[in-house]
Amino acid sequence: MSTKKSLIAAACMVAMGTTAAGFAMNANAEVVTIGMAVPLTGSNAAYGKDIENAVNMAIEEANAKKLVIGGQPITFELLPEDDQADPKTGVQVAQQLVDKKVAVVIGHFNSGTTLPASKLYSLAGIPMITPSATNPAITQQGSKTVFSLIATDAQNAGQAGTYAVESEKAQRIGILDDRTAFGQGEADEFTKAVSAAHGTIVDHQYTDTNAVDFSSQLTHMKGANVDLVYFAGLNPQAAQVAKRMKQLGMKAQFLGGGGVMEPTFLTLAGPAAEGALAWEYGLPIEQLPKGVAFQTAYKAKYGTDMLSYAPFSYDATWAAIKAMQAANSVDPAVYVAKLRADTTTGITGKIAFTDTGALKDFTTTLYQVKDGKWTVLTVKK
Repeated sequence: MSTKKSLIAAACMVAMGTTAAGFAMNANAEVVTIGMAVPLTGSNAAYGKDIENAVNMAIEEANAKKLVIGGQPITFELLPEDDQADPKTGVQVAQQLVDKKVAVVIGHFNSGTTLPASKLYSLAGIPMITPSATNPAITQQGSKTVFSLIATDAQNAGQAGTYAVESEKAQRIGILDDRTAFGQGEADEFTKAVSAAHGTIVDHQYTDTNAVDFSSQLTHMKGANVDLVYFAGLNPQAAQVAKRMKQLGMKAQFLGGGGVMEPTFLTLAGPAAEGALAWEYGLPIEQLPKGVAFQTAYKAKYGTDMLSYAPFSYDATWAAIKAMQAANSVDPAVYVAKLRADTTTGITGKIAFTDTGALKDFTTTLYQVKDGKWTVLTVKK
């Protein structure tokens, strides 16, 4: 590493409260295993790797501090598992993490996998903190060990539905969702908000996560004369939808939910990205006190830009570690009460949970593509 790069990396670590000096593990320390379950292969692997990178950053920084919990030096180790964003595989992976008695699980990535897997963690008394799954049902199951560190579909997609009617003045709204627990959850909450704002949905079309052509659905929407299309799904499908809308000569406004605003959207959609709207979870990174430092440190360490869920994943890991410190125990049965009750501050802002484990204080942000770049339009809390 060049001297310049070394100085940049060191400055970023200092900005986040750590130094390079403490990364060596204590050979006499008790090893505490942090489990992680995300897609590390398949179409969502980029998101999984992004989450893994952020969790590793938090673990390395915690180890650099040479923490002592319960009178014992502690070393944290990550146990990553590939759930392939598949519910069946997710349950198998969850059972493996339960069997290995991990202290906490960071994950899963998508709602369809998180929902069934969370039941296993709950039965085992192991805290699970998802940094990315947003279906409201995740924290409505009555579990005392399931937590979400991100706004739900009711909050984010709900904002999108209200905005579509009240600000965009859309008269004839169309919805396209991928029928996953995430996409369906977004579509359902968007629909509720549109109805509450006295808007009208004239068409609701469906796809799946393997689809690459949306001509049939969009042609149907064009025939219904929609003036706004809400897409409930993830990149890169969102980009293909926006692109196909332009190819079909549709004048409707494209509006995406969480998971749309990534650099790949701009690349894949090309000129069709211009004017696209997306409601995303959390504050813009530049508006967060430690956001830019974290973003810089992430890129310095991994040589790539972070995606949407890296800050949430980093914070989820630290939320668990801080709860262990506050309880002076790494035993989930002991520290989970602190995780539920305490308030901390992370990269994403204040972290506190409701009685159900949902994030207490949420923020969502509306972006629009202007001159080929995502630009902040408004922030809602």
